[in-house]
Amino acid sequence: MKVIRAKSAGFCWGVERAIKIARQYSDSGARRVYSDGPLIHNRQMMEKLEAEGIREVGDYQSRGELSLSSDGVLVVRAHGISPERREYLKSLGLEFRDATCPDVGIVAGKIRKMARAGYASIIFGDKDHPEVIGLLGYTEGRGYAVQGREDIDALPELGDKVCMVSQTTMFTDDFASLVEYVRGKYPDLVVFDTICGATRARQSDIEVLLRDGAQAIVVIGGHHSANTRKLAALAERSNLPTFHIETAAEINHDDFKGFDCVGVTAGASTPDFLIDAVCEKLGAL
Repeated sequence: MKVIRAKSAGFCWGVERAIKIARQYSDSGARRVYSDGPLIHNRQMMEKLEAEGIREVGDYQSRGELSLSSDGVLVVRAHGISPERREYLKSLGLEFRDATCPDVGIVAGKIRKMARAGYASIIFGDKDHPEVIGLLGYTEGRGYAVQGREDIDALPELGDKVCMVSQTTMFTDDFASLVEYVRGKYPDLVVFDTICGATRARQSDIEVLLRDGAQAIVVIGGHHSANTRKLAALAERSNLPTFHIETAAEINHDDFKGFDCVGVTAGASTPDFLIDAVCEKLGAL
């Protein structure tokens, strides 16, 4: 079977940066390194990092209290955290290193600047996702996470000063559509298109896979990874058979009978060794 691999498949630069920071301080396991919640959303990669001395502590949303040895290094996850969480982590007395994706940091900076200027902030994203939880912390109590028109309609009156941003991994078309809906309620809406370049590339590469003749799409990444789930949902919009898998072990030979060409893409937290294994197994079918 012919396998077409998307150019954007695999780690985005923010994930690569977070892993590099954590590895730098672990020194191949010589020092204890803790990440507040999963450093990235990929179970297999987190297991690999744990073998290198990098341990995930806390919870998925980085909200729980931590009890850690004071001789370790505490690394902030790629998704970022709220100012309150940052203050709490620094109070623990460990060496503190920030691995927040710079793209997420830019969004936080925009929100903080607008909040200090008296603006309410609307964030297009999942209110339970750690990135959005962190961003809401910069809104000075006037931030709201929304995913659709129903959420917009349920908002309280926000006044004349309203700004809108997006979680970095959302669909570009959905953001544009929702912006227009919000602008109908708040004509002076200030909009910052904060969907990151890596997300845009992945979304565009779905179209490239279709154009190059893919008859089905395989999306590799954690089933709990928000950006991978969104990527799979986008692939499903193409009306081609779409398979969201974490590893090559999930490939079912019968699912691919009758296909001559399959497109493969992957989420921003998916390591190359998983993508390589999937491509190899599909190519051998």
